[in-house]
Amino acid sequence: MQICQNPNCSNPFNPDSNRFCTSCGQNNFGNLLGNRYRVLQLLGEGGFGRTYTAEDTGRFDDICVIKQFFPQVQGTAALTKATELFKQEAKRLYELGENHSQIPRLLAYFEQGASLYLVQEFIRGQTLLKELQQQAFSEAQIRELLADLLPVLQFIHHRHVIHRDIKPENIMRRESDRKVILIDFGGAKQVTQTSLARQATGIYTVGYAPSEQMAGFATPVSDLYALGATCARLLTQCLAVQDANGNLYDRLYDAFNAQWMWREILQEKGVRISSDLGQIIDKLLKHLPKERYQSAAEVLQDLNSPKPKIPTTIISISQPQLPKVQANAISLQTFEFDVVTVDATGKQINRKRHSANFFIEDLGNGVILEMVSIPGGTFIMGSPNNEGKANERPQHQIKVREFFMGKYQITQEQYQAIIGKNPSNFKGTNQPVENVSWNDAVKFCQKLNQKTKRIYRLPSEAEWEYACRAGSTTPFYCGETITTDLVNYDGNYTYASAPKGQYCKQTTPVGSFPPNAFGLYDMHGNIWEWCQDYWHDNYQRAPIDGSAWLTTALSSGLLSNSRLLRGGSWYDNPGNCRSANRHKNGARNCYNDVGFRVVSVLP
Repeated sequence: MQICQNPNCSNPFNPDSNRFCTSCGQNNFGNLLGNRYRVLQLLGEGGFGRTYTAEDTGRFDDICVIKQFFPQVQGTAALTKATELFKQEAKRLYELGENHSQIPRLLAYFEQGASLYLVQEFIRGQTLLKELQQQAFSEAQIRELLADLLPVLQFIHHRHVIHRDIKPENIMRRESDRKVILIDFGGAKQVTQTSLARQATGIYTVGYAPSEQMAGFATPVSDLYALGATCARLLTQCLAVQDANGNLYDRLYDAFNAQWMWREILQEKGVRISSDLGQIIDKLLKHLPKERYQSAAEVLQDLNSPKPKIPTTIISISQPQLPKVQANAISLQTFEFDVVTVDATGKQINRKRHSANFFIEDLGNGVILEMVSIPGGTFIMGSPNNEGKANERPQHQIKVREFFMGKYQITQEQYQAIIGKNPSNFKGTNQPVENVSWNDAVKFCQKLNQKTKRIYRLPSEAEWEYACRAGSTTPFYCGETITTDLVNYDGNYTYASAPKGQYCKQTTPVGSFPPNAFGLYDMHGNIWEWCQDYWHDNYQRAPIDGSAWLTTALSSGLLSNSRLLRGGSWYDNPGNCRSANRHKNGARNCYNDVGFRVVSVLP
């Protein structure tokens, strides 16, 4: 124990567990945490640690949030295991925050003394609890919340993360754009639960968690239940409270009958909501997990169902052997993203907010496929005389009709869900599938069609370049060059005046780099992508309607059955990753830098 540094206070404190004096609040941290973070204020504390605001002295005193955790373990081996799991969870939090704008970014993690620390982005704004304390939410606000938050849950569940503590306190409204931000993922809480032999101790908040979670069996549908409870409390302005003896009083939930009373309370207040929203909340709050929604995508589908649906009877223009299928109706959603533009030196000269429409295809078992709407239009295909190779010419105008394209390259998880195996060399559920031939990619599309009752296929070469360029006319959709901050390629090589960069020597998880203006990720680099077309040595007599070139041709004097590849890969120099660059390979060949993405076309 030590004595508080405040000369007017002599209260003892434990420097390994609490650097703020419990008597006067004096900050007794002394030296900077992690040699750079100056603690400012205690925000809160719980059974596993404390949360503070701090200044990052290595980043112009930028405000950040520091979470301090105390591993409750005995023995060196247990502490080592807890620390290792903490690092793994920190990495997971890093990947989530880096790939979604509605999750706080993880800035650092470190160990100091007997504690473990996470440093996270500071979100300026207020929690929904603060908003609820001012007034109850309206139906329109609940619909807006669901539409905004469900894609975040869909994102984390797709990456096998369960939040386990969704409630108004853990949902913030960001000041800058009014978007809701999901906070407090409790990554180290998972470490504590797992590594500290506390499996019987669930992580939850009474009044939001379902019975299976309180018994220690949290699943993605547990998060959906908590979201339903959050909506019910926001609508009714009823929170569970404890009396002086610690007894919980909750007017909203009848624990004896396991029944939510939100409809009765709204009726008392004379508040009415639409029957469809009421049914959604009721289904979210079902007692048995099997009776609830099984995915965030299902909730979104019901939420959007009153809107006009777009029929998607699609005629395949590339695979005549595939049957014509009447597809299910789709419900479009919108997502936002930043588009980066750089000059010839690789310096960022513009960053602009864009949005795009998309729909979700549920592949089962929590696996989804996101398909982005690509608007129709015309563009100049190929390279000018001062760029690229002869096989990229002559430049010619193409008219492309509207279609949908995979937001990401097909991942190993998606391939496994449809085909039942994973041939990839670089393993990772969210990394693109590779070591797949053109024939394998076509087989995937056929099986996906059978499962979804919709027509999916490989893109035509014209569709691919149109989608990649996204309205740009420069060598890359991000400008005159690329850097390894923007694309996964061999950074030992450069294009234009850009500097050398990193060489990952393998694939990276899809969506790791900024998208193009259509909202498509990794159209440059990571892996080559199969197209429908046969290879031709140039564009003489090529189709001009956006369709695939499905006739074989002479190549170097020989009849060629090679198929088209586009986009470049982790293995390639930046010149091979240009929007217009073309490559070929045999339909049966497989390589660890070759994969694909799919398209679907409206009638």
